[in-house]
Amino acid sequence: MTRRLAFLALSALAAACGPPAVRPTSYTVPEVSCPGGRSSWNLEILDQRADPEGADKMTAAIRNGLQKSFPGCRWTFLPPAGADSIAIEVHRFASRYERDIEGTGSWEAAVEWTVRATSATGRTLTEFQANEEVSRPNYRGSDNEKESLSEVYQKALERTVKGLSAVPATGADRLPQGTVAPSSAREDGGPRPENSLPTGHMSRTAPAARIERRLERKSQPWEA
Repeated sequence: MTRRLAFLALSALAAACGPPAVRPTSYTVPEVSCPGGRSSWNLEILDQRADPEGADKMTAAIRNGLQKSFPGCRWTFLPPAGADSIAIEVHRFASRYERDIEGTGSWEAAVEWTVRATSATGRTLTEFQANEEVSRPNYRGSDNEKESLSEVYQKALERTVKGLSAVPATGADRLPQGTVAPSSAREDGGPRPENSLPTGHMSRTAPAARIERRLERKSQPWEA
């Protein structure tokens, strides 16, 4: 009886500490060492869950996962003030044991967070959701809560890294909205430079133009 009470006490204590620590993981995009070609980002992780238990472990896992996924970045962890910043708002990060009507148990894990990257001027560069769910059978002899949460966390991190890898390069956000990138073509109607004619181009002489007009007249359909 004493042993059973001790087990229940330990289980309650573990539940009070929030979700278990997930297995360390990372996901890299080889051609992107830091989002947007930057050299540094400020990272802010905001716990928006209804039950914030275990926030420190969760925050550390997300922070470490991003750091390892972008090895070319230097990260700061201060409130964004005039710096390129990435904010992650976490809405769900948990795994719960559930039974269906047939009495079969499974661990239902879910991770849901919002990712927002802003430039130093406050312009939003990208914003997207990373929502993932995993259902894991209640395997005997396995820490199913940790394994299911680790799996869904890895999926959410992979989606986050892919989304951040698409952030525009440095300077791309400096153009005002609606501005069209300059082109090499002349749009002012001015004369072309002398060397601007394409290779193989020949200007038509006056005789050639007259011959062309006569051919055009002969090619018109005959009318009664």
